[in-house]
Amino acid sequence: MKRTLALSWRSLSALALALTLTLGTSDLAAQASRASDDPGLLLLEREVQRLADLSGGVMGLAAVHLESGQSVYLNPGVSFPMASSYKVPIAVEMLTRVDRRERSLEEMIALSSADIHPGSGTLSQLFQVPGVALSLRNLMELMLLISDNSATDVVLREAGGGEAVTARMRALGIEGIRVDRPTSLLIGDFLGVRELPEDGNVSLEEFRRLSEEVSPEEREEAAKGFDTDPRDTSTPEAMARLLEMIWRGEALNRGSSDLLLDIMLRSTTGQDRIKGILPPGTEVSHKTGTIGGTTNDVGIMRLPDDAGHVVLVAFVKGSPRPVPERERAIAQVSRAVYDYFLFFRGHDQGRN
Repeated sequence: MKRTLALSWRSLSALALALTLTLGTSDLAAQASRASDDPGLLLLEREVQRLADLSGGVMGLAAVHLESGQSVYLNPGVSFPMASSYKVPIAVEMLTRVDRRERSLEEMIALSSADIHPGSGTLSQLFQVPGVALSLRNLMELMLLISDNSATDVVLREAGGGEAVTARMRALGIEGIRVDRPTSLLIGDFLGVRELPEDGNVSLEEFRRLSEEVSPEEREEAAKGFDTDPRDTSTPEAMARLLEMIWRGEALNRGSSDLLLDIMLRSTTGQDRIKGILPPGTEVSHKTGTIGGTTNDVGIMRLPDDAGHVVLVAFVKGSPRPVPERERAIAQVSRAVYDYFLFFRGHDQGRN
């Protein structure tokens, strides 16, 4: 594919404008990246900071060009609620058990009415009568393709729960990711719902009944505390490291890595985030997450013309702005990163 400057005029213009800035004010470079003394990356960091402000909240960013190792970070060590992007580490633990032959993706899991939980997905619409069973493969695809929360909670349970997922992250040398709760408890805590069972196994009817008992004041207070809750959080740096290890085949066997990346490539959610204003047809294996003031997208994008691959983690928390505005901020940052690593990165640096 030929590189076409016209495809990226908006971001290229912004980066060109950044070239007029002096390097004397280095506060953004100091906070955003330990990366480099490369003037181009420092200017990209400034552009990322400018665009991050459009989210209306706090943005965390990690962008790593996998072939060269060049990277840009914004708030790399700050913890952000993962929301549904925590389904990536859950999938890694599940597939680790498959790699060890402890579980099989073809194993059938019987579902009950207590397995149908609130939030995104279609499993609740498909579930009609007791006795329905789905394979672990199908459940994992529902979890990642359409972000089905009920499927997620079943996969998390079958993977050993949050402690097992977090332990797997530590075994990989990743300290900044923790998984603690099924989605039913995560959403319940965000809404201020009390008296939920510890295992999160609650029917939709019971969840709705308990949710209706929460006062507006209690709901508002619970939402405020969500951004500072350490549970089910990740730093941008940690999530980027996990995605890099998946891509390199270091977190899972090669076959499981390829399967996970293929499912994420076919994800149907968040088309206006990382992929929002990239050139049509750009391949991105990604997973989104949204709750309250949090809007996330994490993944790996493939650059054209053999220019390599870029891990991109974009977290937003504490934003009062509508979700579409946060999504536009992520899309703008994604395009700036894409353009830099495609057009401005040294042509011969680390190419494979």
